[in-house]
Amino acid sequence: MLINIRQAVINDAKAISELIVPLTEKYVCPSCDVAVHRVLLGSMSEESIERYLSENYAYVVAVTPENDVIGVAGIRAYSHLYHLFVNDDYQGEGLSRRLWEAIKMESLRNGNCGRFTVNSAMNAESVYARFGFKRTAGVRNRRGMVDIPMALDMVSD
Repeated sequence: MLINIRQAVINDAKAISELIVPLTEKYVCPSCDVAVHRVLLGSMSEESIERYLSENYAYVVAVTPENDVIGVAGIRAYSHLYHLFVNDDYQGEGLSRRLWEAIKMESLRNGNCGRFTVNSAMNAESVYARFGFKRTAGVRNRRGMVDIPMALDMVSD
């Protein structure tokens, strides 16, 4: 199947939210305290995604020929990978790497010198490691939000 990766637009906010909320519930929430679930999922609402798309974030989406959003990558200030999600039915096909490469190239075109950060979910560390990210600290628990801070420095590597 031909999957196209393109720049996200405001009209994609609903589809992005509908993709990432259930994936977050399935893969991220189980490692976090219940107390942060509502805040975490709220940050992925359609309204939140619309706000990100109109502020200092860039997003790319992977879409099917029918224009269904099946993957997304979002970056803040062209340096902090904020969202990277792929529909379960399309995982294992290299789509997360394609999304990462697209948002990385967009960031480099917009002034990033090759330094990126991500707060990895517990079960996503190996994916980011394959992209070249390395832990910058151990597992953290910030008021119930559990993640692993990682960085990629293409300048010194």
